[in-house]
Amino acid sequence: MAPDTNTIDAFVKLGKYLTEFCEDCYQNNSKVDPELKAIIERAGHHNGWFTEDNILFSLQQWGTILTKQNISDWLSGYSFKNNSNPKKVGVIMAGNIPLVGFHDFLCVLLSGNAVLVKQSSNDKILLPFLSNYLIQQEPSLADKIEFVEDKLENFDAVIATGSNNTSRYFEYYFGKRPNIIRKNRNSVAVLTGKESEEELKSLGEDIFRYYGLGCRNVSKIYVPVDYNFDILFQALYHFKDIIHQHKYANNYDYNKAVYLMSEFKILDNGFLILKEDESLSSPISALFYSYYNNENDLREKLYQMEEQIQCVVSNNVNGNEVYFGETQKPSLSDYADGMDTMDFLLEL
Repeated sequence: MAPDTNTIDAFVKLGKYLTEFCEDCYQNNSKVDPELKAIIERAGHHNGWFTEDNILFSLQQWGTILTKQNISDWLSGYSFKNNSNPKKVGVIMAGNIPLVGFHDFLCVLLSGNAVLVKQSSNDKILLPFLSNYLIQQEPSLADKIEFVEDKLENFDAVIATGSNNTSRYFEYYFGKRPNIIRKNRNSVAVLTGKESEEELKSLGEDIFRYYGLGCRNVSKIYVPVDYNFDILFQALYHFKDIIHQHKYANNYDYNKAVYLMSEFKILDNGFLILKEDESLSSPISALFYSYYNNENDLREKLYQMEEQIQCVVSNNVNGNEVYFGETQKPSLSDYADGMDTMDFLLEL
């Protein structure tokens, strides 16, 4: 059985709406939808990390992805059953970047199930608006979308995204139901020293987009022992204006002070701190690095840490690696933690 065409059409219309809205905004067009414009402003007031630029970037990515062709190509790889008894799937969303839970929301509805959404307090403005737009296009979705403020109840399965700490609570509360429980992940880049300035500039997009708050943001780089960091800093200078965002600047000042007082050796260009550190997770405004001697040994090491890594960025792309500048442009089949959400939902 094929997925519901009316639901697909509603998401396609949403994609077209978002694409046209973003084009109007970027062109300062007077016909820009004032309602969504006001929603973006509200989301920015609610969460200072959600700048207009970053929200528009997220909306533009979804507008680009949600085409009939993209959705059809994605869903063609799955077997849809006659879902006369749809399940109610609780989705507990993170709030680190705008609309970070939208892919789970999309998967639940396109799988023919109903979604019970528990939003993060950091990101609770945008999705209800987009949900209302979908319901306007396809009224039957009103019975399949529900938002809850308190604890989840009366659900058949759950998809929960959080930290390593919250995952323990999720496993305790939801472990007896079919579930996907996601933990902390970070993304890394492997540099060889042979990258072009344009590639390193694109790497800046992977580092700085959403202020580095996403699991697909590069928080750690691996470099050869003789690496020249001046070349990297020169390419990243394009992103210098990020320091004018006060929340980012506060983090930069704080982390720099802590590192200097601790007498850590750091490299600093006025808006980004580079620190040699084995950890994969660097704080906002900092980028950790480690040296490597042998690229094959490094890739084996990364393979062994794959449960902690969301993306590996490289210009020698093989397997699941991502090219520079592409981490925040996932396709519909790029599942968080490499776990096939659609397959999970269709098996319920």
